Amino acid sequence: MTVTGLDVTHVDELRALEAEAVHIIREVTAELERPVLLFSAGKDSIVLLRLAEKAFRPTSQPPDVASRIPFPVLHVDTGHNFPEVIDFRDRRLAEGGHRLIVASVQETIDSGRVTEVGGPDASRNRLQTRTLLDALEAGGFDAAFGGARRDEERARAKERVLSFRDEFGQWDPRAQRAEPWTLYNGRIKRGEQVRVFPLSNWTELDIWRYIALEGLELPPIYFAHRREVFERDGILLSTSAFVRPGPHESATVEQVRYRTVGDLTITGAVRSSATDIDGVIAEISAATVSERGETRADDRTSVAAMEDRKREGYF
Repeated sequence: MTVTGLDVTHVDELRALEAEAVHIIREVTAELERPVLLFSAGKDSIVLLRLAEKAFRPTSQPPDVASRIPFPVLHVDTGHNFPEVIDFRDRRLAEGGHRLIVASVQETIDSGRVTEVGGPDASRNRLQTRTLLDALEAGGFDAAFGGARRDEERARAKERVLSFRDEFGQWDPRAQRAEPWTLYNGRIKRGEQVRVFPLSNWTELDIWRYIALEGLELPPIYFAHRREVFERDGILLSTSAFVRPGPHESATVEQVRYRTVGDLTITGAVRSSATDIDGVIAEISAATVSERGETRADDRTSVAAMEDRKREGYF
């Protein structure tokens, strides 16, 4: 048996990961009062949404039909997005009948809750934290499902499946609970939060193999296409209204794709000829650098960049 290049072993492994994630989603939904699913329209959150749909699909419903989930979907919109990603977000959630909440970083800036520094092409990644915490508080959400994986970055490798945050939304790696035998303790005090990572044990390759297995649609920027880019600090950035080449930088049109979705100002492309899922899987199988290490400028500022943001409340 093969599914776009997947053998029986791959399929069995993916179904085991799927069952674990569905179990986590159901357990947290039963134990916590007001969950929400964080959705960026990137590949990990697309897989997470599919798993949530499966967790609550009636047994009589065909497997290729989306199921409505019993909680809303939250997107923290930095305003520096790839247009293809936002178009996909709106269409995918509308087709699934899901309720979308958009939390705007620009509105947080306009209200004076945060201050933008560094000019129009500066990263808004750190500013997302305040917007996310405000949105969780406004919605009264006590659990937020996220698509983070342990293989992405060293700080995320420290995470439990249930990541406990204090009343300020802050994370302390020393204050996390043990999870022996996949037993999850979701008890929290009023005002505290839980970030939930059902994809913790997945890898980037697992994500792409699952996308192939399920036939999931992705934004087109994940596949090789022609785009005007320029190199800055070893990263290929896309020319856009938010970021343009400097005096000593020159733009060229190249065939590229994206391994991860983020702000246009900090997310780099990779040169690629992979125009389909099989091609992407082949490239990732041969890769020696993680997706964030290769393409995210914000994670290159220091070895503890992600951990610093997580301590402040980042997902």
